[in-house]
Amino acid sequence: MTDKSEKSSLISAIEPGMTVLDIVSTYSAAQEVFKSWDDRAGECICCNALFESLDAVAEKYNLDLAALVQDLRNAGDNAKPGA
Repeated sequence: MTDKSEKSSLISAIEPGMTVLDIVSTYSAAQEVFKSWDDRAGECICCNALFESLDAVAEKYNLDLAALVQDLRNAGDNAKPGA
């Protein structure tokens, strides 16, 4: 497998059951995505929901889960390899 196909496989592996911590520790670009969603959540997601799953975060803050997952995947697709 090439680096690009490996990366695409990993990015598509972002699932609603993953915790915020799992995602930001694996994909550094995810931090910026969560920051961009903080206004909609009304507080810092990484500060207040680090150990919660994406689906729990979406429910807690009344966020569009599918859009959040897509934003995270898009950020990962645009990240530099190894980042």
